[in-house]
Amino acid sequence: MAQAAVDDILREAAGRHARGELDGAARLYRKVLAQRPGDPNALNLLGLLERQRGDLPRALELGGKAVAARPDSPIFLANYGATLAEAGRLAEAVRVLEAALTRRPEDPVTLRNLGQALTTLGQPAAALAPLRRAAALAPEAPEPWLALAHALREAGEPGAAEAARRVLAVPGLAPAVAAGAQFLLAALGEAAAPDRAPAGYVRELFDQYAPRFDADLQDRLGYRTPALLAALLRRAGVAADGTRRVLDLGCGTGLSGVALKPFAMRLVGLDLSPRMLAEARRRGIYDALEEADLLDWLPRHPGRFDLVAAADVLNYLGDLGPALAAMAAALAPGGVAAFSVEAGEDAAFALGPGLRYRHDPAHVARLAAAAGFTELVREEAVLREERGAPVRGVLFVLRHGGA
Repeated sequence: MAQAAVDDILREAAGRHARGELDGAARLYRKVLAQRPGDPNALNLLGLLERQRGDLPRALELGGKAVAARPDSPIFLANYGATLAEAGRLAEAVRVLEAALTRRPEDPVTLRNLGQALTTLGQPAAALAPLRRAAALAPEAPEPWLALAHALREAGEPGAAEAARRVLAVPGLAPAVAAGAQFLLAALGEAAAPDRAPAGYVRELFDQYAPRFDADLQDRLGYRTPALLAALLRRAGVAADGTRRVLDLGCGTGLSGVALKPFAMRLVGLDLSPRMLAEARRRGIYDALEEADLLDWLPRHPGRFDLVAAADVLNYLGDLGPALAAMAAALAPGGVAAFSVEAGEDAAFALGPGLRYRHDPAHVARLAAAAGFTELVREEAVLREERGAPVRGVLFVLRHGGA
């Protein structure tokens, strides 16, 4: 095939890609690569497309090949760095994004990606300069301002609320972005706390977190909640005999499912985040995985389960009354609920600076009783660490309805 004809196919592929016709664009990119196997533009664009579709291993492979073919291309470096960040390879991402910026220093998207990677790496102070520059270069874009607000909060610097308000001042702001900025203002004490974290905010948070979730929680934060809940269930007399229909609320990548599997004849996982669910699916331990909000999904499945567990899920809800009532409705008579909350005091619930809710355990117990639960056992626990300090929590195991 003549080179001009291949170039035409590549342009057509890019046009379809821009219109959101991902399957058609992918076929044409592959056709180009069949004719010119090392074509860096096709490799880069197909890598971007695979990242959009959530296939990060394939996106990394293609982006790496594009950079190898043209190591001085700021566009290829920027795209590959963004993919590395999304895959949780943050230190590599920082190096590649910095290399892109040495060649194209005024790219606001790459500056923002660098700042977000540094913030996630635990270096929010270093993130401030690129994020401020990104916001200055694209003052009408909400994303740099929101990333800057989070970095300022993480760094303990003034100005986080002002940056969040700049997000809300952007014309035509998407509702999910607006809700995230408003939620941050509430966590900063600059607005009233809503009854729950916005579902879109939670979905995006955990979509971004999915590739590094297990390593972060287990290796860096000493995450223990699923194992603690499973041990408490056993002490409450719930046998790990593989006879129960078990629902893992907010199943994430399946860490909690591993702890719950011994109790289950059938194990169902529920989560808002499609990327978390993709990671959970790879474990091969669930009989079904559902993408939904628990408050929407539970009432549609009355009496379906014998055990409903929620490890580090209810801390994204403020008022737990609706959630406990929904859990009760989804349980068969005599079914068991097991869950954790982060411990608070002096208020029924409060939104903490970590953007999670803390709950007064006594108030949770009253809500549980109102939903028809009998408390089997309650235990204080350290759920994980945050910024080097233990996160105090309380574990509950409750029985609903008949014995």
